[in-house]
Amino acid sequence: MTGQQILMIVGDFGEDYEIMVPFQALQAVGHEVHAVCPDRESGESVKTAIHDFRGDQTYLETRGHNFELTHGFDEVDPAEYDALVVPGGRAPEYLRGYDEVLDAVRHFFEADKPVASICHGPQILAAAGVLDGYEMTAYPAVRPEVEAAGCSWVDGVTTDGNLVTGQAWPDHPEWIAQFLDLLGTEIEHGPAAATAD
Repeated sequence: MTGQQILMIVGDFGEDYEIMVPFQALQAVGHEVHAVCPDRESGESVKTAIHDFRGDQTYLETRGHNFELTHGFDEVDPAEYDALVVPGGRAPEYLRGYDEVLDAVRHFFEADKPVASICHGPQILAAAGVLDGYEMTAYPAVRPEVEAAGCSWVDGVTTDGNLVTGQAWPDHPEWIAQFLDLLGTEIEHGPAAATAD
């Protein structure tokens, strides 16, 4: 199978791991990932934040990396993409206020294309009005929003139709694996290479 074109919508203080890890992992298995942010151009960066879980009532946030965008938001047409990734962090709080972001998200649901969202990313999906009838998860603090948007809550990584959701970056192995299954990505492992004695 040839690689697919995947759109990733990011913004300032999106969660570092939830942006960087799927961006790199999807490329590693042959997909092309275009990262965009409203009001930013290709080559510009967004600042990320790292959310760490240390036993407090919520996450601890520290500054992450500068993440370089591959395209300007105005350069992309969602119809040209096979799938969508919506990471979490604080960015979804304000990205859901952009009509062009909500319109892009609606396209992927209307066309029944694969969508992966994690942590606070479902805040954007809820604002786009696309969650009615889905079984899904998100960061637990987002549960009231997604349930109000019409979904049924589950506690673990889940795939329902075209949507794969996880609670936070510790879910990456299962979340990415389920998304790869939804994309139809096949990964084959050959025999171990012989080592010289």
